[in-house]
Amino acid sequence: MATNDLTRVKGTSIVKPIIYGNTAKYFGQKRHEDGHTHKWCVYVRPYVNEDIGTWVKKVHFKLHDSYESPTRVVQKPPFEVSETGWGEFELVIKIFFQDTSERPVTLYHVLKLYSNGQDSELSEKPVLSEFYEEIIFQDPSTYMKYVLNDTLSKNPPIDEQNLHYERIKKTTVEKMIKSRKRVQEHTVMYKERLKKLRETINKFKDEICALQSQCSSSTLR
Repeated sequence: MATNDLTRVKGTSIVKPIIYGNTAKYFGQKRHEDGHTHKWCVYVRPYVNEDIGTWVKKVHFKLHDSYESPTRVVQKPPFEVSETGWGEFELVIKIFFQDTSERPVTLYHVLKLYSNGQDSELSEKPVLSEFYEEIIFQDPSTYMKYVLNDTLSKNPPIDEQNLHYERIKKTTVEKMIKSRKRVQEHTVMYKERLKKLRETINKFKDEICALQSQCSSSTLR
């Protein structure tokens, strides 16, 4: 397939699910030389067991400015960055595609070092913070459609990992449904308020017109 075949395939929509997030492990004590307490790894991974590098060209990870070279560019799988630190912060993850005419996708992730609960900082159990996302390619180029459909599994599926990712997907979808429901409820509520407000405004307008008419009649007399 020619990489320069950028003719758009109209009416085609391809969805690629991914997992992004981080793992973190407490050292057991604060490191003397820099005060760091954790080793962590942030990543973008395929939801299904496929070679994500066939359609992802590179991933930019923007770390906190206190890190040396805070923008890390990973140009081949695994798309991940490992570092050490002591604090949580928001990362910016930017995904670029093999077809450079496709707009990059930007994700935001708060690096999680501590598990929830009491004495969480002292826990030496690994911390896992992952999220499910779907990247939608609408009317992709002929080349991009080819590479998106040409992803093959490198290894046999891992049942435990697949089950874990299914749980993440289910949780994410449930949150999305609840959020949409809240938005719909608020939309209905605000529409009702707007309707009543317009009715009140129209009522005041009618009263003002009536008063103006009375004033005009009195003046003529």
